[in-house]
Amino acid sequence: MCGIIAARVSDDATPFLLDGLERLEYRGYDSVGIAVRTASGKLETVRSVSRVGDLRALVAARADAAPASDARSGVGIGHTRWATDGAVREENAHPHADCSGRISIVHNGTIDNAHQLRATLERQGHVFRSDVDSEVIAHLVERALGVDPDLLLAVHIAVAQLEGSWAIVVLDARDGRMVAAADRSPLVVARSDRGDFVSSDVGAIAEWCETFVPLRDGDVVELGEAWSWSSEGVAVPVPFPTASPFAPSALELGDHPDHMAKEIGEQPEVVAALLDRVRRRTADGSTWVGLGLPPFDRLAVVACGTSLHAGQVIAGTLRTLGGVPTDIVVASEVDHVVLAPGTLVVAISQSGETADVLRALDRLDERHPVLALTNNVHSSLARRADAVLDCHAGPEVGVAATKTFTAQVLVGVTAVVSALVASGRLEASRAAALVDELAELPERMATAAAVAADRVPLLATTVRDAPGFLFLGRGPGLPYAAEGALKLEVLSYRWAEAYPAGELKHGPLALVDEGTPVVVVDHGDPRLQWAVAEVRARGGFVVTVGGEGTDLPALPRRTDAADLAWGRSTAPWGPIEAVVPLQMLARELALQLGCDVDKPRNLAKWVTVE
Repeated sequence: MCGIIAARVSDDATPFLLDGLERLEYRGYDSVGIAVRTASGKLETVRSVSRVGDLRALVAARADAAPASDARSGVGIGHTRWATDGAVREENAHPHADCSGRISIVHNGTIDNAHQLRATLERQGHVFRSDVDSEVIAHLVERALGVDPDLLLAVHIAVAQLEGSWAIVVLDARDGRMVAAADRSPLVVARSDRGDFVSSDVGAIAEWCETFVPLRDGDVVELGEAWSWSSEGVAVPVPFPTASPFAPSALELGDHPDHMAKEIGEQPEVVAALLDRVRRRTADGSTWVGLGLPPFDRLAVVACGTSLHAGQVIAGTLRTLGGVPTDIVVASEVDHVVLAPGTLVVAISQSGETADVLRALDRLDERHPVLALTNNVHSSLARRADAVLDCHAGPEVGVAATKTFTAQVLVGVTAVVSALVASGRLEASRAAALVDELAELPERMATAAAVAADRVPLLATTVRDAPGFLFLGRGPGLPYAAEGALKLEVLSYRWAEAYPAGELKHGPLALVDEGTPVVVVDHGDPRLQWAVAEVRARGGFVVTVGGEGTDLPALPRRTDAADLAWGRSTAPWGPIEAVVPLQMLARELALQLGCDVDKPRNLAKWVTVE
């Protein structure tokens, strides 16, 4: 969702802010803006309800018209806003200023007591120019500066009055001082030979900084010649910096037409690298032992969206192999969930900042240990958990998760296999055989991609005019059907619903008419053929995804009798490779309909509000 970038550099900060904002675009946004201190000690603020490219044009035009005395300095802040509180209009775009125009702020998160604070500030004479909660922060800092001129102290006083979540950067136009603060919202600071930088996403500053320091809840930091760092109001040494998790080139498209295509294509490589990391430690149980978690009798997955589907695969594997009871908890519905004693919570979020997941953990009984499964080990979720598993998927720019889903499945599946070995529920020899089966996955996924590249374009053309789609599966195949439906819905803006195939005649069959597309994830269960026959008898257009003989075979062709079973995915985690043609179908249909596959409407990569 919203993104923050700030810079203190020796020359004009504007190019850094604009470049950083472009790297934050993938998070999703409705408006964008920057505020830069000028040489005369004023703030030049430019905002737009269009894209960063439009902001660039506005900034360039403003520079051409500005007198030399108003040249921009090396200090500035920028923001991409996802509208939650207040309509999409320029007045609600960040940065926001105080009454005097001295203070400018950018903010991610939600201020729960903003209405009360605003009412008090207005009674005291403060004039608001927007409808958003974030603006109260600028006026709180302004009010504090009226008592004491020190900006750092003013920010401490301001954040002490806030309830909710925030990652903020405050800029003082008079002297160029800059202070950052965070609580329950991600923010990192970094220093390099180019200068000091602040961002909500390390990827936005990776080109200029090889290391970074994440702010923890309650941290307040002033950037300058020497950083001043405090935690919960107490001065502390500056934490040791962490190496950036990826090279800046990892965010570039290369020869790919879009980030989604690139990230779908990276899945075999991601899987192979992950297996190299976990293969031995899975079979002997040491992965689980190393996490230091207590024994558990049940497992509860807490997640949203794609991560929830990955959690269903992980839970299904644990049930099938170890007979361990599991619960699947939609994070936003946690208030209606009661977990049994002895339950281990597995919280899954690719960003580690998913607000629904974090709030769910706040509401669950603290006696339940938490294992975090995330692609960001410096995230709020990772800090909140008792143990963390890194998905090692690398940066994912496309809003629709692809390689992070596969990585979550693989890391989670190998972890529960390791847990079963460590607890004596599964023999090490059986675990080794399962790991050997997973070793075939990179080849399976590469083959699935090659076949889909040949067949999907014509298939998408055939179903392009359909108003909606059904996706069917059984058992281990059902989470992949659900994931395929979600991808198609997100990217093409056509409705898509996933059901267990056995439920077809209990309701969804009423939706099937002449030509209705019905995508069936066929992992070898013979009962699926009854569902296919029911659909075809009513004129439905069936698309099968799975082994040899399906419309989109996700497995290499084998001719020797000894390997015929290889064409059916009988593993407890189901047909992971089937997700590739499902992703490619959703992408191709969206492209044919003229949709932006990297930035689907109304959605964000990091869902940091409930």
